[in-house]
Amino acid sequence: MHVQRTIRLALSALILLALLLDTSGIVQYPFIAQLENWTYDARLNFTRPDTLDERIVIIDIDESSLEEVGRWPWGRDKLAILVNNLFDYYQASVVGFDIVFAEKDQSSGLSIFEDLASNELRDNQEFQQTLEKIRPSLELDKIFANSLMGQKVVLGYYFKSEVPEDEVGKTGTLPAPIMKTNEVWRARLPINSAEGFGGNLEILQNSAVTGGFFDNPHVDQDGVFRRVPLLQLHEDHLYPSLALATAQVYLDSPRIELIVKTEDGKSDDDYFALEAIALHKYRIPVDANAAVYVPYRGLEGSFPYISAHKILNREIEPAAFKNKVILLGTSAPGLLDLRSTPVQNIYPGVEVHANIISGILDQNINHRPAWTIGYEFVILVLTATVIALLLPVLSPLMAAAGTLGMSFLVIAGTMIAWNNQLILPLASPLLLIFLIFVWHMTFGFFIESRGKRQLAYLFGHYIPPELVDEMSVSPADFSLDGENREMTVLFSDVRGFTTISEGMDPKQLTQLMNALLTPMTRVIHKHRGTIDKYMGDAIMSFWGAPMSDSEHARHALYAAMDMMKELEVMQADFKSRGWPKVNIGIGINSGDMNVGNMGSEFRMAYTVLGDAVNLGSRLEGLTKNYGVNIIVSESTKKCIPEFVFRELDLVRVKGKNEPVAIFEPVGHKNDLEKSVTSELSSYRQALKSFRQQNWDKAEVDFFNLNKSNSERLLYQVYLKRITHYRKEPPGSDWDGVFTHTSK
Repeated sequence: MHVQRTIRLALSALILLALLLDTSGIVQYPFIAQLENWTYDARLNFTRPDTLDERIVIIDIDESSLEEVGRWPWGRDKLAILVNNLFDYYQASVVGFDIVFAEKDQSSGLSIFEDLASNELRDNQEFQQTLEKIRPSLELDKIFANSLMGQKVVLGYYFKSEVPEDEVGKTGTLPAPIMKTNEVWRARLPINSAEGFGGNLEILQNSAVTGGFFDNPHVDQDGVFRRVPLLQLHEDHLYPSLALATAQVYLDSPRIELIVKTEDGKSDDDYFALEAIALHKYRIPVDANAAVYVPYRGLEGSFPYISAHKILNREIEPAAFKNKVILLGTSAPGLLDLRSTPVQNIYPGVEVHANIISGILDQNINHRPAWTIGYEFVILVLTATVIALLLPVLSPLMAAAGTLGMSFLVIAGTMIAWNNQLILPLASPLLLIFLIFVWHMTFGFFIESRGKRQLAYLFGHYIPPELVDEMSVSPADFSLDGENREMTVLFSDVRGFTTISEGMDPKQLTQLMNALLTPMTRVIHKHRGTIDKYMGDAIMSFWGAPMSDSEHARHALYAAMDMMKELEVMQADFKSRGWPKVNIGIGINSGDMNVGNMGSEFRMAYTVLGDAVNLGSRLEGLTKNYGVNIIVSESTKKCIPEFVFRELDLVRVKGKNEPVAIFEPVGHKNDLEKSVTSELSSYRQALKSFRQQNWDKAEVDFFNLNKSNSERLLYQVYLKRITHYRKEPPGSDWDGVFTHTSK
């Protein structure tokens, strides 16, 4: 048993170690990361509010706008009209562009006119004058830039984490950075460092109030947008994301501040971690990569969508945009700004930024602090310890219930943390619980059940299944090898079986014996007894093996008394079938016995041998001589002090020279009636007179007892002995022992 438990615990420890290595980052198991992503998605979708946030409006370059205005890209003059309408007519608070304007707008034909003015028509003054006159209306980028000037506009751009050698690394212009970092920051903060970028035209970026990147270098391996960085590094400078920059402008925050945690406030401390980003009074929790988990409100459409052409044509009421955050993006499939998210596989990228801004304003962005690694270590160790120690001692059903209960506690804990904006690891604890449960159940089935099957094979014919289950807890403690133990043996036999069998046909006799032996066996099993054998109409059973039983005598006696009760119940059934009344005698003895698998090379049986066993058989045979159903030896009587016994005789049985006292069980001390107690007292006095050879007094006492209890054969036995001893006195050296010459 100890070896099996050691194996269970050792394998559980190995499972724990494997998961701890993943937690520490020493070894990475991609499937665990994917499981964690799935549990995150489940929590997000289970708790998402599915409400509409009208503070943020998305101007959508959708299919209807492309059909109405024309294919993308639109002329910058149209975008200028759109910006002017948003600020002048609709009074928007801030406009963020989820679009980059990296190339000049040549759609006006200005470059062609300039080429003609420089070549074929350079001497044509009228052409030159006309060109200069219409030039302002043809400089579409400048027109667009003028519309941005002095307005709260945030332009989008993108970073390139890596730049292949055959590509241009940098195009366009970047906005002003948040700050310049030092070597300590760059070494200790794992913020994504970009090699290149794709920015807006200089004239446009310089006209806008700021800019923000919209690329995401932290997309998970399954391509799902769960985390989005709010900061990226480029050439030692920090730049904000489109969502962060837009929120900064909307909140009129003078700057974006970084909250860095150190041990004592010094930047050269061993512990150095970015914990949050601050916009005035708004605190945005971020991870070490300066990324946030996107607080998705719901499916696509969690923010108002307005087709861009309706803004160009002023088809919407002005109040719809007053003092609101406006994000310009696209949901048209052909413009390739659709993303995979936890809430929806096809989701507009512009709405990802809207969710982040909404989360900043509501201060409800969940985050995974750096200390969750330590928490994961602790929860894994505690969970593994509890599960590994409990499962070996529980039944399969209770083990399954306990595993479900532990899983529920872990899930409940993580959900409570989630509602408090903490993202705690869930996949690894649940995986640990599952793996340890499967391991223990597999071990139990293939190893312990094999031991149980072996026990059932060895002892199943002798003991009830309940004891086999108990023995299976430590199967190594049981074997068929012979040994000497203090035990109790019980013999029961049907009285007058020969007469009964002669009056019944073989089929009826078989039915009667089955109807008798089955309930009797059930009673013996109920009291933890082992069936040794059936000998025709007789049953031999014992207590104290194969399982040790400190109360073997008590269990045997209670089994005998219940057998008599069961027999009374059976009599009515026997009578209804036309069978004769059946009576049994039971002998019980306790003492040292040899027990084990005994026999020959042809047939073996698990049985008991010894003088104590033979005496038990003799006691059963004496029951008919004294007219009692149960006789126990003195050794058995001493083991059950709470029981009252009637001493029947001091006898010398056949095959033994030493006399033994034999007793009939009367009942529990607390259950005896006064009449029974009085009769026992009178009987003890009569027996004392008998053994003192005071025949006259003994005869009077037994006569009175017999007169009051004529159905009791015992008193008649002693009256006959008194008559015999008067004729043939036993002598002065008589020890009161009666010698039985037959079994």
